Amino acid sequence: MRSKGMRDMLPADMQTFRRIEGAFLDVCLGWGYHEVRTPTIEHLYLFTQAGTLSPQMLDRVYSFLDWDGWTGERVVLRPDSTIPAVRLFVENLDGASAKLFYVQNVFRFDPGDETREDWQFGVELLGDTFPRGDIELVLLAREVIDSLGVNTTIELSHPGIVRSVLDRAGLSRSEQLAVYERVLSGDLDAFEEVEEKLPGSASIHSLLATKGEGPDYIENLRTVLATDIPGIGAPLAELQAVATMLSRMGLAHQIAPLGVRSFEYYTGPVFSLYAGDKRVGGGGRYDALVGLVGRDNVPASGFAIDHEALAPLLPPAGARPEPVTIRCESEAALSRAFALARELRQGSTSVQVVSGAPAGGREVVVSEAGYTLALNGGSPLQLSDIADVVRELSRP
Repeated sequence: MRSKGMRDMLPADMQTFRRIEGAFLDVCLGWGYHEVRTPTIEHLYLFTQAGTLSPQMLDRVYSFLDWDGWTGERVVLRPDSTIPAVRLFVENLDGASAKLFYVQNVFRFDPGDETREDWQFGVELLGDTFPRGDIELVLLAREVIDSLGVNTTIELSHPGIVRSVLDRAGLSRSEQLAVYERVLSGDLDAFEEVEEKLPGSASIHSLLATKGEGPDYIENLRTVLATDIPGIGAPLAELQAVATMLSRMGLAHQIAPLGVRSFEYYTGPVFSLYAGDKRVGGGGRYDALVGLVGRDNVPASGFAIDHEALAPLLPPAGARPEPVTIRCESEAALSRAFALARELRQGSTSVQVVSGAPAGGREVVVSEAGYTLALNGGSPLQLSDIADVVRELSRP
């Protein structure tokens, strides 16, 4: 019986997976990125010392003791791919920058039969500066999903917007995380409680819960909030720089002040891609992470495309050419059948070697005497040489 939270991937599922993977690899390589893969098992301290996973996330990791003689280290099945990718960069890559991508699974415990294994198509841009790197990743992620025939909208945000409000209210770091967890779960009353601790008369929760369009909306937020919340100016300026560049390129987008998915993780502009109301991918800037993992801070940003969310939205794939069926009449003719299959495969023709009743379509019956072609119900054609069979099958 299948373990709870785990999913089988059937042939149709794998076809969809490979479509996404193929599009992702083509785009990443086309933008000059290099593929990596990190281990499934990582040290727990990698995530706790980085301080980038919330207590709620750490409660969801698969953790166990990895014994080594009389000692052992607490390890986890990776719950996140960005932190391991940064570790790989710190430990193995000497340069000041790297453009990396990966396709790998992550494991997070959820109750019941909710999905506990997710596949991420992720990119990490390490050592590039704001805002060039931020723009590049938005374009790259959008290109992957567009190439798959799925229409998306772009949402921009910045964790500094909410942090500046919570800082102004005098909340501690743990209190800020608690408030933001409530906001992400849809409990906007959390901001009403914070509002009571803020100066001014602006309705903070209604302003931040409202989405707007482009740089002009950001300027409106600055006008209303900058006096009462001075710290909001810097994150709004960073967000406006990205929004302005996207607008100049003709890329429509919305500003969602509460759109940061991982409050404790990001330090700069964040983006999400939505297909309708479903989030299919996104990411943002995390400039502090490299220093936390073990090297001097460098600018860094990344994104991930969510296979689980994207796969059901793909339009039907074009039909693959029907394979040539090679049917054996006897065991003695099996070597001749596989010799024909090998010849056809050298020309990239799809084949299937079978026994039993005729299947229809393009079929070759192989016997010790030779080859009988039956092409889509036409009259059988008797041939004795493999080259003649290949030639007939190549005719339009």
